[in-house]
Amino acid sequence: MNLAVSILGIINNQKKIDNLNLEVVKYIHLDVMDGKFVKNIKLPNNDINYHKPVDIHLMAYDIDKYLTYYQNLDINNITFHYEIGNVLNNINLIKSHNIKVGMAINPTTNIESVLPYLDKIDLLLIMSVEPGEGGQTFIDNTIDKINYFDKYRKLNNLNYLIEVDGGITDDVIKKLNTDIIVVGNFITASNNYQDQIVKLVKE
Repeated sequence: MNLAVSILGIINNQKKIDNLNLEVVKYIHLDVMDGKFVKNIKLPNNDINYHKPVDIHLMAYDIDKYLTYYQNLDINNITFHYEIGNVLNNINLIKSHNIKVGMAINPTTNIESVLPYLDKIDLLLIMSVEPGEGGQTFIDNTIDKINYFDKYRKLNNLNYLIEVDGGITDDVIKKLNTDIIVVGNFITASNNYQDQIVKLVKE
């Protein structure tokens, strides 16, 4: 299980982001919001030194705009939302930039509707809260979704990673068996990032 830290609560604060430069942190998770797909507007700075590969989560419609804006970062993947439509076009657009493709699904999205695309993506992001706001409570039926998509990829010999984002705490993480966990406020709202991360990764 790899840890991606969402910097939504410390967006564009280089000093605080520097404090996340810990070996156990695999990715920096950038939440991008356009004020249309979700009500808030957030645009993490492309001039910040993130120290780690970035896991970009687009809660936005104009995919091409952000591909250009973040093109010089060390990008691990760019994830768009299934709910914005034009799914195949968005997958192909991201792939055309030689970037790994992630697809996110909201808590209320019918899981069977995304099955036709799972052989075309590198990562499936399961939202365990409603997108657009930090500090929400983890939705418990997310665990059933993780198990469903894990079983599906094994049965169909698929290789997408499963990522979970929203409401993760040291208690919640014990219940999860997945590839990547996105954690935000539990770490960044603290005065001691190291202590919070230890709580998450301890056996």
